[in-house]
Amino acid sequence: MLSVVNADGTTADGSSLIDEIVREGARRMLAAALEAEVNASIAELADQRDDKGHRLVVRNGYHQPRKVTTAAGVVEVKAPRVNDRRVDEATGERKRFSSAILPPWCRKSPKISEVLPLLYLHGLSSGDFVPALEQFLGSSAGLSPATVTRLTQQWQADHAAFMDRDLAEVDYVYVWADGIHLNVRLEEAKACVLVLIGVRADGSKELVALKDGYRESAESWADLLRDCARRGMRAPVLAVGDGALGFWKALAEVFPNTREQRCWVHKTANVLDAMPKSAQPGAKKAIQDIYNAEDKQHAQAAIKTFAKLYGAKFPKAAKKITGDEAELLAFFDFPAEHWIHLRTTNPIESTFSTVRLRTKVTRGAGSRTAALAMVFKLVESAQARWRAVNAPHLVALVRAGARFERGQLVERPEVVAA
Repeated sequence: MLSVVNADGTTADGSSLIDEIVREGARRMLAAALEAEVNASIAELADQRDDKGHRLVVRNGYHQPRKVTTAAGVVEVKAPRVNDRRVDEATGERKRFSSAILPPWCRKSPKISEVLPLLYLHGLSSGDFVPALEQFLGSSAGLSPATVTRLTQQWQADHAAFMDRDLAEVDYVYVWADGIHLNVRLEEAKACVLVLIGVRADGSKELVALKDGYRESAESWADLLRDCARRGMRAPVLAVGDGALGFWKALAEVFPNTREQRCWVHKTANVLDAMPKSAQPGAKKAIQDIYNAEDKQHAQAAIKTFAKLYGAKFPKAAKKITGDEAELLAFFDFPAEHWIHLRTTNPIESTFSTVRLRTKVTRGAGSRTAALAMVFKLVESAQARWRAVNAPHLVALVRAGARFERGQLVERPEVVAA
């Protein structure tokens, strides 16, 4: 029941009426969803009966009220109880109905779990989480310092297991690489998070690896790539990254047959930094004409135009493009539908943009292992929202060795294999 509102817009306990309305709405929706879930399950199993013709799965009242922390605040719900008398023939044990909406012992929604790593990266200790979330959610139910500490330990174990998983059964055709400086809880001032994101043969994107290191250090990247190779990772067909990375030296050592593609966003920034501000708008448009060209031939012509326009006055800026022409135009040799994905490291940049913008430099408290685990959990949550590359069916053809000209398939894998 909603409380009577006071003249100042608050309820009797001092909370905001709008917050109470939201929580009450969330409670009712959750209760209705749980009822519908149980009713659907019982109806589906209505034909399962014992020797006397009695149903094996029936309603049996409600469980004790449970407080659940959600993004709408803390709501109290009474979950329907099910009497399930079915027996697993293989094990001889009783089967149990388990709600997919509100699993047993669940005390907080997955969205709340996504908030906790972000709070840690902000610099909050586990003891600070409770008052911080209490202000936002109106309650600290299920979020004691001990609970947060256990979650932190579990996330560290999840990250360790992720970085030790077998990669022999996974095929990453494309990979993006970047070193992300977050300025959070890393022990060295120049340390960063080394990130690899890959595209599987089915076109889906997936986090490949995430560890701390030095962005410009070839040895840090080599350690990461060697570890991936040790665990069975196959050489990608194309790798995309910033030209300043030590990644390229490491890639040539570990996966020498992988082609290189420089990120046009990083390259554009580097070129414009070498030019006066007055020349930057025109130069930026000329650079866009290169990577937006309809094919490689037109892009090469656009590079010549850029060099002619700016080479005499700004030779260093022009050299940044003409000197990396092959690596900047590599994406044109792949399906046209994939060009927009392959010419920048945007899959990494967009994933980390929110984290980078919200984090602050934190000194003293916190461990490197815990910080990496928090970053890992944030990326893991974001990964569920990543969409596949355009024309995902063409990724398998790229791996098979199909040849593309002007972005179009001209030679099928069978012909290449022959």
